[in-house]
Amino acid sequence: MAGAEPSPGAYFERESVRRFRPTPHVGGGWNPDEQHIAPAIGLLAHMIELDRDERREDDLVISRLSCDILGTIPLESVEIAVDVLRPGRTIELVEARLIHDGRNAALARAWLVRRHDTRDYAGTPLVRITPPDDLPTRTPGDLWPGGFVRSVEARSAGGEPGRATFWIRTDVELVAGETASPTARMLGFVDIANGATPRVSAEEVFFPNLDLTAHIFREPRGDWVGFDTYVSFGLDGRGLTHTVLHDVTGPLGAVEQTLTVRPR
Repeated sequence: MAGAEPSPGAYFERESVRRFRPTPHVGGGWNPDEQHIAPAIGLLAHMIELDRDERREDDLVISRLSCDILGTIPLESVEIAVDVLRPGRTIELVEARLIHDGRNAALARAWLVRRHDTRDYAGTPLVRITPPDDLPTRTPGDLWPGGFVRSVEARSAGGEPGRATFWIRTDVELVAGETASPTARMLGFVDIANGATPRVSAEEVFFPNLDLTAHIFREPRGDWVGFDTYVSFGLDGRGLTHTVLHDVTGPLGAVEQTLTVRPR
């Protein structure tokens, strides 16, 4: 499977109301026979938003999504369960569980906030990065195996170990035949940040992330998502990947990933 090129399509196919089957596009970088967590996070966000749409007439949007990764997930069907932990008219806390073979494999908690017109106050001091049209194409599949990294198009000027700016987009649907929001689609591949600019070769050191927390202050626009990424390793096996997220109009949020760093 590591050398196979998955056909165009979607990351997941819906089998029932709660059950989804991954396609070869979901194959992971550490092990192509396991799921890359990036599409799973997007699926959790998508299901949180669908649950919101079924329950509410007013418009709440994801402001923060934090996902804890409880273990590896084979390329097999999973179920999603969604629960509202803190209901409210202006804010809600919602939890979604990704379940494989009766086991919680990933837990996501999202704060949803009510939309207000704040265009008169909008802005950020975060620095914009070079737009994708001004950068050369890169091939993430040269660095990592698996179907997921081969499902994205990348642009980057290069960088240094642990430091890079780059852009990602994909024409692969999150769920076959379903329209996902720009936020859910973006959350479906932001986990790629951790492997995009390794400090050390993966042949020498394991550095998988245990979690991912995304803070979003603006809905993404367009197909491209930009990453301004820093990777740090500590002295005792702990690490952090920090990313400021962009679209072609500027910064829109940030992602943090906790790493466990283990020499092979």
